[in-house]
Amino acid sequence: MLETSARLLRLLSLLQTHRQWSGAELADRLGVSPRTVRRDVDRLRELGYTVHAVAGTAGYRLGAGSDLPPLLLDDEEAVAVAVGLRTAAGGTVTGIEESSVRALAKLERVLPSRLRHRVRALQSMTVPMTAGGPAVDPDALTVIAAACRDHESLRFDYRAQDGSPSSRLVEPYRLVVTGRRWYLAAYDIEREGWRTFRLDRLRLRTPNGPRFVPRDPPAADLAEYVAHSISSAPYRYQGRFTVYAPASVVAESIAPTTGTIEPVDTRTCTLTCGSHSLDELALWVALIGVPFTVHEPPELVEHIRALATRLAAATSPPPSS
Repeated sequence: MLETSARLLRLLSLLQTHRQWSGAELADRLGVSPRTVRRDVDRLRELGYTVHAVAGTAGYRLGAGSDLPPLLLDDEEAVAVAVGLRTAAGGTVTGIEESSVRALAKLERVLPSRLRHRVRALQSMTVPMTAGGPAVDPDALTVIAAACRDHESLRFDYRAQDGSPSSRLVEPYRLVVTGRRWYLAAYDIEREGWRTFRLDRLRLRTPNGPRFVPRDPPAADLAEYVAHSISSAPYRYQGRFTVYAPASVVAESIAPTTGTIEPVDTRTCTLTCGSHSLDELALWVALIGVPFTVHEPPELVEHIRALATRLAAATSPPPSS
């Protein structure tokens, strides 16, 4: 029975190459008779795999089924897939970073140690030419992704924006990637609140903490929650503006890490952002290049009036002595 099961897996692996195989070729590869191949094909069909018999050639081809079947990879294919997922997780392919990390976490969990060593050796000898934020260790990404999936608490050392160190015990919820940086949305157990952590600033401790029952997330739109927490919440001043341009136009000038945009109608949107400096906040919004109205903070309104007076005076000739 064990020999038959192993042969079925080998047959499925050959059929998954998406080429057409003759019965004689499959029999030769598997070291069995064509009659045994026919019986094994029938067993695969009974298990739900769509195996087409190609008329006139006594051949076989695997068709698309209603469900994704187990994917069987040889050593070279497994290494290629793992390296490709690590590359995609690094942000070189926009939009698939998070799904690449989830897939990589599943793959690395079942890779034999000999293949994990090959993957890491190849990755360490590869220098990506990418523009972006600080590098994040793919191993840390996969550990955190698995902890989010399995509801295991995480322990790590963290360095805040001002450089101050701390130790954290959190219930990880989701990874969020902005295109340049990776963030972890998690519930901080000791501080009793939701927090956002930059992955390049944390160092994992092992082992993970105990399992937990997931809490309700801090917001329905987690990406918007993280964008607000990193673009406004950490700063002394939180600005809110009405910008007289479509949200899609303003979004071309505003990265998710610097501000959040909410459409009001087809021609107007609300922009929220933060800064430690009123001058920086005022000039940054002004440089978007479209009309706007400031609502918060209150002191920014008077500050902009004073700044406008100074800027207007800079265009006038100095008074004669």
